[in-house]
Amino acid sequence: MKNIILIITVFTTFYCVGQDKLNFNTKFIQSEDKWIAFPVDSSGSYIFGFIYIDSQAGLTFDYSGSFKIDSNGKFLLKKKDKESSVKHRLKPNKTLVAIIPESHFTELEVSEFPEWLKYYKQDENTIERLYKLGYLYNGWEECAKALDFLDKAKKINPNYKGLKVELAFSYNCLGRYQNAIDILKTAIKLEPNNAYVFKELIYSQIHNNQLDDAITTYDRIVKELTDKTYNPENAYNILGEYFRQKNLIKFNQWISKTQIDKDKRFGPYVEKLKEELDKK
Repeated sequence: MKNIILIITVFTTFYCVGQDKLNFNTKFIQSEDKWIAFPVDSSGSYIFGFIYIDSQAGLTFDYSGSFKIDSNGKFLLKKKDKESSVKHRLKPNKTLVAIIPESHFTELEVSEFPEWLKYYKQDENTIERLYKLGYLYNGWEECAKALDFLDKAKKINPNYKGLKVELAFSYNCLGRYQNAIDILKTAIKLEPNNAYVFKELIYSQIHNNQLDDAITTYDRIVKELTDKTYNPENAYNILGEYFRQKNLIKFNQWISKTQIDKDKRFGPYVEKLKEELDKK
């Protein structure tokens, strides 16, 4: 019996130590409403703070100070001026941070949620916030989570401005291309001159093995829309499909038709595709 108790005690101690350890394996976007720490700097300190979502500014880091860890694993807080507030808007990147275990909150003089967080939760169930959250998570390529928010927004008002194309972005990201096509065609009926909606439709059609439909959509854009912003990108995306098919004849015909090789942005990439295709 004593041996069993000893084993349980050792295991529990090991487990607790493991739980208290800082593991730098979490993306910013996965740290919403969490206290996080950045990797140790040259002085041996960890910058820490709270990550939350501001419906206007997006994902935001509220700086709270820094701490060191002593040989016993205790977090030693470096005091910061409580009168000052430093906030940083976080943009999509590959930085990984650590979620600070609750067992260290007392040492860092923080509670689970800052008192001020409630002010950012007041409009939580409005369509405006749900849409912005979906847009935010799509931007971080967390498309499944984005879709959760966007579906909730859709139940409130399916015709909310920008919602359909944002839903399509999530569907495309998740490989649900036919869903994207269906909703984009509905969006085009509401906004027949929205070039961005057409751009997403061409992307969906290409990836849903509907290249002929994508070309028809492209021709319609060139003929009917005054906004030419995405024409080079659309042309290049279609060219990319001919490249993947290794169809040299169609590849060259499309370049001749669209003159995409003359475009300043995409021309250099077209040349690289040509070189690769000539090798095959």
